[in-house]
Amino acid sequence: MSETTWASLRQLLVDRYYDLRDRLTRRLGSAELASEALHEVYLRLNRTDNPGSVSSPAAYLFKAAYNIASDRRRTEYRRGHQVPIDAVLHDIPDQRPGPDGISEAKIELAALTEALLALPPRQRAILIAARFEQIPRAEIAKRYKISRRQVQFELQRALEACKDYIDKNV
Repeated sequence: MSETTWASLRQLLVDRYYDLRDRLTRRLGSAELASEALHEVYLRLNRTDNPGSVSSPAAYLFKAAYNIASDRRRTEYRRGHQVPIDAVLHDIPDQRPGPDGISEAKIELAALTEALLALPPRQRAILIAARFEQIPRAEIAKRYKISRRQVQFELQRALEACKDYIDKNV
């Protein structure tokens, strides 16, 4: 195993920056924190001594950045820089529907129920199995002794019939 230099680690960080940032972002849940940690690693690699032998330089850089980000989170938590959850929740708008939205939803649900009842029994059963019960198309095909293509055709016809029924009656 050959000696690794800080300059070679810095160059590897520059070369693989976007890959490392993307991996850190997925791991940390924050692109900003990932970028800051990688910048901190880059600054820390500006040294004159020798790091010795590093078996996996990319893993070394990733772990160094991850540790820096973890330390930063712990420090912020200890210092109380966390925003109180009540303040965050206060700013989130209420997504629940109002009385008008509830009334419209009830009308649409009643229309969907009527549309389903208006379908031929096999189409209705295929639609319910595929969309509501999440049964795979192959299993539906076996159940009704038809091809998967026929299942898809019946499902498409059922959805179009429901859409047409709702468009006409709502």
